[in-house]
Amino acid sequence: MGAISTGRRALDLVVALTALVLLWPVLLGLALVVRLSSPGPVIFRQQRLTRGHAAFTMYKFRTMRVGVGGPEVTRAGDSRVTGPGRLMRRTSLDELPQLINVLRGQMTLVGPRPETPALAAKYPAALQWVLDETPGLTGPAQITLRDDVTISGSADDVEQWYIERLVPRRVAADLTFLCRPTLLATLHVIAMTVRYLLRGRRPGIRAGA
Repeated sequence: MGAISTGRRALDLVVALTALVLLWPVLLGLALVVRLSSPGPVIFRQQRLTRGHAAFTMYKFRTMRVGVGGPEVTRAGDSRVTGPGRLMRRTSLDELPQLINVLRGQMTLVGPRPETPALAAKYPAALQWVLDETPGLTGPAQITLRDDVTISGSADDVEQWYIERLVPRRVAADLTFLCRPTLLATLHVIAMTVRYLLRGRRPGIRAGA
């Protein structure tokens, strides 16, 4: 586990490059929407971890207001998220700039979500191994657990809930793929993701903005 196979890397390059070429009008339109929705940069940049705990800059369309504090973990109904941002999160359109991270080899199409260094430092020792994996644009946990927004307590408890309750479930879900990350398994998860997005979903919990 950790490094991706030659076949998966080739798939990453073909899909990411093709998507960027075909979707450039969509990307341009989304950039305009973000620019008009609230003051701030169009692209949100944040440090995340890739294989071997190495830091890299992850790209997303900005979906939150600038200068508003709060926990690193966001959830459904978070007041920091803009109106257009909610729609982009629901459809995952805000994550399209991560195709650049895939091209650079910092991410792959299927794998665990890239974690922030601050939240990764709080992972239980038994789950630290997942940080040695190449993070993905999608993955089993992102499909099966994205709609889970049941959080009790105040906003200050969100990060603790995320680490203690959600992270173990995410790692367990991703393990089904990471044990045998074949090209066929990768294509299967991608197909599952497409079906999931087409049927519509509720916005869920995310690490970072």
